[in-house]
Amino acid sequence: MAAASEITSDTPSLTDVDVCVVGAGPVGAALACRLARAGIKVAIVDRMALEPMEHPDFDGRAYAIAAGPRQLLEDAGVWEHLPLESCPIEEILVTDGRPGEPASSLFVEFTRQDASQPFGWMAEARGLRVALNKAMHHQANLTVLAPAEVKVERQADTVVIRLHDGRSFKASLVVAADGRKSRLRNEAGIPLTRLAYKQTAIVAAIAHEYPHDNAALEHFLPAGPFAQLPMAGTEEYPNLSAIVWSDKDGVAERFAALPDDQFAREIERRMGNSRLGKVTPVGRRWTYPLSAQYAQRYTATRLLLIGDAAHGIHPIAGQGLNLGFRDVIALSDILIKAHQRGEDYGSPALLARYQARCRPANMMMLAATDVLDRLFSNNNPLLRLTRDLGLAGVNRIPALRRAFVRHAMGV
Repeated sequence: MAAASEITSDTPSLTDVDVCVVGAGPVGAALACRLARAGIKVAIVDRMALEPMEHPDFDGRAYAIAAGPRQLLEDAGVWEHLPLESCPIEEILVTDGRPGEPASSLFVEFTRQDASQPFGWMAEARGLRVALNKAMHHQANLTVLAPAEVKVERQADTVVIRLHDGRSFKASLVVAADGRKSRLRNEAGIPLTRLAYKQTAIVAAIAHEYPHDNAALEHFLPAGPFAQLPMAGTEEYPNLSAIVWSDKDGVAERFAALPDDQFAREIERRMGNSRLGKVTPVGRRWTYPLSAQYAQRYTATRLLLIGDAAHGIHPIAGQGLNLGFRDVIALSDILIKAHQRGEDYGSPALLARYQARCRPANMMMLAATDVLDRLFSNNNPLLRLTRDLGLAGVNRIPALRRAFVRHAMGV
C-alpha cells in the first residue's frame, strides 16, 4: 500500500475511516500514527498546513518526554524519525530558595540509582514536529487532511466529517485533539472549569559554561518555579539547556524583554547554585500565560477528548505533554482491542471505558500540580519550613523517591 499523502482540492472523493482525529499537534498526531500502525483506518485533520509548522530555525523550545510516552512514540513509528539527538535526563535536583540566594540546604535529589533507565528525554520541539510529520506520511492506513476546515456532524450511529470544499467522509469515532480552546468540546456543550495562576512562563534555551551531566533542576521560588532541563549540545553550543521560568504576570514579560546580558544575570540569580557557570541566552524567548483547566467529562456522542482539549495543568512538574501522551496510550490500548474484537469504536461502553481509565488519574495530577504551585510559590516562612522538611524527608527515603520516579516516568 502507498504511504499517506496530504489531501488537496483535486483529490478524488474521500473514503470512510474508523477514527477521525481533529488536531495534528503532538498528541493527535501520535494517536493517529499509533492507531494506523495497528491496522485501524484513520484520518487526521488540522487547520494548518503541516510543513510550515516545521520552522527551520532553532527556537529554544523543547519537550521533556517521559519513559512511558517515549515507548508510545517508538510504537507509533515517530521516535526513529527524530532529526536531532535527544538528551536523557538522568538526575533531577529539587530545591527551594529566593532569587539571588543559595538554595536551601534541605532538598531532594533523584539520581541514577532511583531508576533503571533515564527519567525522560529532552527533544527539541521542532525536531518532534518533523518526526511526527514524517511518521504520518509513512502510514498506509492514515489520511492527512491539512490544511482543512471541517464541520463535524455526530449522529447516533456514525460521524459525518464535511470539508469546506464540499467533500465528506464518515467515521465511527471522532477524537478532539484540538487544544485548550477545543471547538469540538465547545460544540458538544461539555463544561470547562478554569483555574488562573496569575503567572506567566518564560521558555527559552541557554548555553552554559559547564556541562549539565544530563541533570535537571527544579528550583522553587516565591513568584513561581524555575526549571533547567538538559539538552543535547550543538557544535556552536556544546553545553545547552532549556529553561522554563514562571513569574508573576507582567513581571515575566518584562524579564523576557531584557537585553541578553541582563536576562542571563536574572537566570543565574534564579538557579540557586553555580553548577552551570556563566549562561548565555540562545534563540528566541517565548511567554505563555499559565492556567489549569479541566473538562467536566471526556465524552459525548461518538466523541472523545484527549490532551489539552480534556485537561491543562501547571508546568511545575513538566507533565503537561506527557499527560496527553498517557491519554493516547490508554485510548490506543482500548481502540486496538476493539479493532481485534470487531467492536464499534464509538459505542457508549467504549467511551465510558476511556473516561474511567483516564479522567481520575488526570484529575489527581492536576490537583497535585495545583497544590505544589500554591505550596511553593509564596514566601510564607512557615510554609517554607514545611516544604523544605518535606523535600528532605523524601530525599532520605529511597523507596519513596523511586515511587515518585516511577509515577513521573509513566512506567
